Amino acid sequence: MRAAVYWLLPLAVTLAWVAPARAEPTEITSLRVERGADGLLLSAQVKFDMPQPVDAALSKGIPMIFVAEAKLLRERWYWYDKEVASVTRYMRLSYQPLTRRWRLLVSAPPIGQTGLALGQNFDTRDEALAVVQRISGWRIADATEIDSDQRYFVTLRFRLDVSQLPRPFQIGVVGHADWSIGATRSVPVGDEPPAR
Repeated sequence: MRAAVYWLLPLAVTLAWVAPARAEPTEITSLRVERGADGLLLSAQVKFDMPQPVDAALSKGIPMIFVAEAKLLRERWYWYDKEVASVTRYMRLSYQPLTRRWRLLVSAPPIGQTGLALGQNFDTRDEALAVVQRISGWRIADATEIDSDQRYFVTLRFRLDVSQLPRPFQIGVVGHADWSIGATRSVPVGDEPPAR
């Protein structure tokens, strides 16, 4: 176990401090919320370029966990907006060097805390990333949680969770701009924009 830690530490420091070309900032390019018969459904497209240090770590077999968090908020003129519902989706992307395949696990609870996760295999990194960057028909609230005469908006936050990297990596990457993948966007629910 110690040998693995001593091997990972130099690799982590090297990958954290590689000076790559500046990547485009992460952006949620589309975000749509629709009322369905069984609740509120969210669809979104996230655009980001994989930073070189993250890409290098992935190619060495170190998994990356992306997190999408959606919150449904009800507007209140007399106080802070009230959180009505909150959901989280964890996406663990990993490369299997022996098979040269990419694996994506998707789960509502943090991966590893439960055996329930949907898994998919991909031949290329781009195919796997396309699934990470696209959210479609994600139920974020039940129909019973939404009152028709109230105004709501949804906030989506997407990020790379560096806190779930192996410990030697966390030393060099926390707060490092090249490991920062994250974006937040809000939209009103329904046709009428919220008064903010």
